[in-house]
Amino acid sequence: MTWDPKQYLRFGDERSRPFFELVGRILTDRDDEIRSVVDLGCGPGNLTSTLAQRWPGAQVLGVDNDAAMLSSAAATASSTVRYEHGGIAAWKPVRPVDVLVSNAAYQWVLPHLELLPTLLEHVRPGGWFAFQVPGNLDDPHHQAIREVRSRTPWAAVDTLAALPARTHVSYPAATYLDVLAPLCSNVDAWETSYVHVLQGQDPILEWVKGTGLRPVLSALATDDLRAEFCAELAPLLRAAYPSRSWGTPFPFKRVFVVARR
Repeated sequence: MTWDPKQYLRFGDERSRPFFELVGRILTDRDDEIRSVVDLGCGPGNLTSTLAQRWPGAQVLGVDNDAAMLSSAAATASSTVRYEHGGIAAWKPVRPVDVLVSNAAYQWVLPHLELLPTLLEHVRPGGWFAFQVPGNLDDPHHQAIREVRSRTPWAAVDTLAALPARTHVSYPAATYLDVLAPLCSNVDAWETSYVHVLQGQDPILEWVKGTGLRPVLSALATDDLRAEFCAELAPLLRAAYPSRSWGTPFPFKRVFVVARR
């Protein structure tokens, strides 16, 4: 799967808000004692760099497996922020870190409940593990993508057929709590439903082109095929999310977990 940093950042404010709400619940005793912070699935780095502001005495590392995202992130590198290529499941630190964050990335790891204890081991005792994932993977925009994939001629496209029916997954906050609570001194797990008001023509399509539609777009071989798929998807999204004179409301639930090892 390939990513488009510019498309991803098109709704930067809406995508950034959950990150700051997640990090805001990491209640470190002494921020000045945090020395190592890692952002797994850092994307274009616009949020990773803010971790250096929260913990100015720390070395911050952003990890991502997409070359285009890392190229964009490089612009935010500094003496305290650096980036490296790697995947969430395979990444392992030289030594346990003080804070491990993953924002809207963990849902791409299939399956991922089993990986939680391993990721927690990458955090020092007393350190923090925080992640946020979408909690809306059965909402109309995902259903619309799956519907178009099932139609002729898309169902016969080998590269699309090779994709799993669900390209990403998440669980309720209570499920993550059950896994992590026995391993942690404290777990804060919650769900928040936003109603974003998006502007522009076909804004829901433009949103999913930056995230949930990426596996499909990456699997199609040409720009023409990608455009045809999007043209077939667009009316389904318009029907599911009617526009108003003031914008298009887009309900979006997210799941948050902040755990102290």
